[in-house]
Amino acid sequence: MMENKSTTYHIPVMLQECLEGLAINPDGVYVDVTFGGGGHSKAIFEKLSPNGKLIAFDQDVDAQANLWEAPNFYFVPANFSYLSNHLRVLGIKQVDGILADLGVSSHQFDEADRGFTIRSEARLDMRMNQAADLTAEVVLNSYTEEDLTRIFRAYGELTQAKRIAQRIVLNRSSKRIKTTGELIHQLTPFAPKKKEHKFYAQVFQALRIEVNQEMTVLERLLEQCAAVLKPHGRLVVMSYHSLEDRLVKNYMKRGSLDGTITKDFFGKVLKPFDEVVRHPIVPSELELERNNRSRSAKLRIASRNDG
Repeated sequence: MMENKSTTYHIPVMLQECLEGLAINPDGVYVDVTFGGGGHSKAIFEKLSPNGKLIAFDQDVDAQANLWEAPNFYFVPANFSYLSNHLRVLGIKQVDGILADLGVSSHQFDEADRGFTIRSEARLDMRMNQAADLTAEVVLNSYTEEDLTRIFRAYGELTQAKRIAQRIVLNRSSKRIKTTGELIHQLTPFAPKKKEHKFYAQVFQALRIEVNQEMTVLERLLEQCAAVLKPHGRLVVMSYHSLEDRLVKNYMKRGSLDGTITKDFFGKVLKPFDEVVRHPIVPSELELERNNRSRSAKLRIASRNDG
């Protein structure tokens, strides 16, 4: 029997929409690659029979506080980029559905010492996996100006990426940048008036994506989904910024990560998935009122075709 824990670790975003997107078969095998607070996982598990299985992934040790014990529930303390390897170890060849709720959990934002938020003075950490070596502090103090420019431009979509990188490289030579407050001090001259918080958030997002290699691991996940999912199995992905959503959209719509379309001799687009919804689902007004952190969420759903 699953223990019903009360937790504010993370409010599951668009919970009902995710469950409907998975089209759960009670006897099926499902994977939640972003366990976090366990909200989505618990709701999936409650819809399964004793014959069904749920496998949950999370690389953050803190997430393990939300686990429960059941003979048909399996937890994998690893990054979801290793999805197919771990399923193979468990003796599972294919599954009926995969859920990915990307981004940072409320818990990770709220734990000040993790360094994810601009609201608290903390060490520049930003690691989702606390055993990893690369931190935001390492990135800021060791990357070249060219590499910092690249990540600020690509992952933060910042127009002043080069100038920001130049200032950081110049000033870090006299004093290492160690905390969120020290970073914000370096960024202040570039912050547009009345839009400071958005600007700082873009910089923090860029660093977080680099530290956790978020785009790379998402690409690896998507590339494995076609082989892992059964025909008509569901892929349900929730993203929180345009870079992630673009990758997911390209893969579901066109069968490639870069949006390239390949057609067969008869002009049919070769792709492993068919979209269940043509446009992303966004949170309702009610959910936005209840959970402000859901405001940027976009949910895309696709079904594994027979091709």
